[in-house]
Amino acid sequence: MLIRRPTDLPPSEITPRAVYERRRELLKAAAAAALVPGAASAQPKLPSRPGPFQTMEQPTPANLVTSYCNFYEFGTDKEDPPRFAPKMLKTRPWTVQVDGVVKKAQVFDIDDLMKLAALEERVYRLRCVEAWSAVIPWIGFPLAELIRRVEPTGNARFVEFVTLADRKQMPGLGSRVIDWPYTEGLRIDEATHPLTLLAFGMYGDVLPAQNGAPVRIVVPWKYGFKSAKSLVRIRFVEKQPSTAWEKSNPSEYGFYSNVNPGRDHPRWSQKSERRLGEDGLFTRRRPTLMFNGYADQVASLYAGMDLMKYY
Repeated sequence: MLIRRPTDLPPSEITPRAVYERRRELLKAAAAAALVPGAASAQPKLPSRPGPFQTMEQPTPANLVTSYCNFYEFGTDKEDPPRFAPKMLKTRPWTVQVDGVVKKAQVFDIDDLMKLAALEERVYRLRCVEAWSAVIPWIGFPLAELIRRVEPTGNARFVEFVTLADRKQMPGLGSRVIDWPYTEGLRIDEATHPLTLLAFGMYGDVLPAQNGAPVRIVVPWKYGFKSAKSLVRIRFVEKQPSTAWEKSNPSEYGFYSNVNPGRDHPRWSQKSERRLGEDGLFTRRRPTLMFNGYADQVASLYAGMDLMKYY
């Protein structure tokens, strides 16, 4: 996967109660461990339970996903996030403000968020913008559950996600590649789709810092950069929000960012991809699937839209 520097970057079933309560206790223990620097290895493993949207594909090795990351707040090199984030990112205390055109605006503590639903392991096929893909077992619950609790008004048409921007913790904020803080957005129907997750863990453990700890969004039919990391605010708005990459280079990055092999990026083809960790250096390419293989689930969201125009 080619790394571009700032100079050329404009870039299912119901869970049994006993299982649910056990998971909450494990998450509490994980949260306590996160208070201790360097305690990641002591964090308990979270139990694995299949979610409703599974793939039979083999998961990508965890060490590859945690060592080959995009998290520009810690630098634009793939090695920067795993180098800096585990040492610098403090994930407790942590709150997420949820407000905007809602009836019940709230500030959620991260541990309260983790108690909102029984966590299920869900395996998604995720692609990032430069044609690499991965199969990751995310742990989380549908964002729709949180949305239900704050009761958006009829005026809420979009959801904006705002991520942490703290120069004391994030050396990459000195880069001008993005207008900080990193922001992303979804239409309200996209945000309430059951495939859209609030994720707290992966591979049976809590999220590593470099992968967006302590909470991130996961939108598996869109390119990876739509899945904002280290969330601090979720805001419901009437008008389409500007996203970080749109502001950086609107000719290359649109609001929707759906996986669409029929629309090339101005500087590279998106018709094929490589699976991270397969076949070593000479990884074979495979055809990119529309909506990342989730067309049966999400294509109806875009019925009648010109997906070459609304990219």
